Amino acid sequence: MFTDDLTIEAPKLHGAAATPTPPPGAAADWTIPQHWERFTSEEHRVWDLLFARQQELLAGRAVRAFHEGLDVLRLSRPGIPDLDELNERLFARTGWTVVSVPGLVPDDVFFRHLSQRRFPAGNFIRSASQLDYLEEPDVFHDVFGHVPLLAQPAVADFMQALGEEGLKALRRGALDRLSRLYWYTVEFGLAREDGDLKIYGAGILSSFGESRFSLESPDPHRPAFDIGRVLRTRYRSDAFQQSYFVVESFDELLDSILETDLGALYDSLADEPDLCPSRA
Repeated sequence: MFTDDLTIEAPKLHGAAATPTPPPGAAADWTIPQHWERFTSEEHRVWDLLFARQQELLAGRAVRAFHEGLDVLRLSRPGIPDLDELNERLFARTGWTVVSVPGLVPDDVFFRHLSQRRFPAGNFIRSASQLDYLEEPDVFHDVFGHVPLLAQPAVADFMQALGEEGLKALRRGALDRLSRLYWYTVEFGLAREDGDLKIYGAGILSSFGESRFSLESPDPHRPAFDIGRVLRTRYRSDAFQQSYFVVESFDELLDSILETDLGALYDSLADEPDLCPSRA
């Protein structure tokens, strides 16, 4: 019942190989002007359709902080948010801004943006024929999925810390480990809230099919969040997840990265076998 509407959106850190120079028209940090005025009425219509559909679907399914953070997206005009207006609201809350990029960016560029409290968003939107499937994250996934929780202080700090740790992991050759932490939290994390499981991962929040599957299907495992176990667990980007790690709070998530020597943990796991997500 769930596989008919499949949306899988890989995080940027597994989508772009390192490239020595940015594409034409992009700055050295791969950012580009949004040119909000160039989006067509059809592109704005697709955003409004996706927004309304997901907002209705996520009622009772997403964490409270997501619904509270949606306020930063309720702007003066319908359609794709104007980032100038969005950033004014978001920066006032947590010091984050959203920057436009042409698409997937190299890992070092991506993590450097996060470390400086900037979230890269693809400056394009899926077509009406692709509502339920997209290989590359678009502005809906990046802004609707990520930005509301960037208005939450603990998540905002966790994302900055992930950026800093991502740059360290690149230098250590440990990106495969760090990418699992990103995947199972930022993209596909669940949280326990008032005794119930709720969604906070952007890959689920922006997916019509996985929003239901992650909470309602009896198939996936839903183990308690443990950073060592997360770093050992493989994942697939071409199917719904077989495991969703559950945090008890965003403070727990933030503490897990601030209080863990990830470099030492990478070393301790070097001889440990990877875990299959179906048995995590």
